[in-house]
Amino acid sequence: MTFLSASLRPLGLAVVSALALAPAAFAQDNGDAASKRFAVVGSATILQPDSDPIPGSRIDIDGDVAPTVSASWYATPNIAVELWGAADKFNHRVRGDAGKIGTIDSQPIALSGQYHFGAPSNTFRPFLGLGYYESNYSGEKIAGSDGLHVGVDTAKGGIATAGLDINISPTWFARTDVRYMKGKSDINVAGEKSGEEMTYDPWTVGIGLGARF
Repeated sequence: MTFLSASLRPLGLAVVSALALAPAAFAQDNGDAASKRFAVVGSATILQPDSDPIPGSRIDIDGDVAPTVSASWYATPNIAVELWGAADKFNHRVRGDAGKIGTIDSQPIALSGQYHFGAPSNTFRPFLGLGYYESNYSGEKIAGSDGLHVGVDTAKGGIATAGLDINISPTWFARTDVRYMKGKSDINVAGEKSGEEMTYDPWTVGIGLGARF
């Protein structure tokens, strides 16, 4: 488990706690968005992997939906550092020419720098981000043509983000975002490196609710 992965559990608890206080916060929110330096967001996110993960293999990996959470620190009103990741695993069905051949779980996490356009008080605030991601694979239930177990190493690479925050109040905002992750993973057969790589390269689309502090 990496440092980024270990950060997800407390991050998820913080987001859940913040969102649970939403009704009271809406009733007494009269602060200034520009003075708030931290933000947390909880989202429902669709993840769709690359349509050709292993070139020439005629294998496809289906997408899934899972909750994601993020925490951001704003160095300035426009520049932020975000830790984002899946609070639960995405479960993927692996398909071949004859149909389902197995399943695999993925759980991405990323650290990014972001630029948020416009003033913090603007109703609509688009943003862009670039960073580094890792995606842990687990629960592989895939059998090769010879019956040997197939496993996948952690994917690592770059991530690009584009999103839009819609301010509801100085504290609360709605968010929609799109993310693209670019990376590869080594494929193991019976615990040994096979010399082949899987191209994960998923897109995600998320919709959520956030709070600033």
